[in-house]
Amino acid sequence: MSAPNPSPEPSHPHHDHHRFAISRMFDAPRELVFSLWSDPNHLRRWWGPKGCSVGFCNMDLRPGGQLLYSLRMPDGQETWGKFVYREILPPDRLVFVTSFSDPQGTITRAPFNPKWPLEILNTLNLSQHFNLTRLTLMGEPLNPTAEELDLFESMRDSLHDAFSGTFDQMQSYLATLSAK
Repeated sequence: MSAPNPSPEPSHPHHDHHRFAISRMFDAPRELVFSLWSDPNHLRRWWGPKGCSVGFCNMDLRPGGQLLYSLRMPDGQETWGKFVYREILPPDRLVFVTSFSDPQGTITRAPFNPKWPLEILNTLNLSQHFNLTRLTLMGEPLNPTAEELDLFESMRDSLHDAFSGTFDQMQSYLATLSAK
């Protein structure tokens, strides 16, 4: 009689532990919510932390394409960032890698902490619930050091607050579209 096979160890035992997730319901069709992420004319009207404004915004929406943008902070400071698109399935899903960058799109360290992960893999899922759209955004660091993971974990509350503010701006912008 042979001993039972031990259950295999998961390849990433703490994978979910290092993922950030936030969800929000929007009173808008899924196609419209998707277009707010996939059309630079929409994105520039709501993207970024509360009080920030998008300056430069150039989008090449295709797998391997990128969004390069600048944000002006309330104190006047300008930061740059980019998305590199991996998967585009309208109106259900966008998968993209975000990072801070310089104006040419070269990845840089975060201005608020040099130990922030260089790249975050984001998965945006949109699902229709009657006349509402549920947006779920998940992010996880790509190839982080232990120090970068620790910082990412320690900033979960800040990430939640920042995305909540961004989604508040998105909701306000959606309200202007439905009023037209």
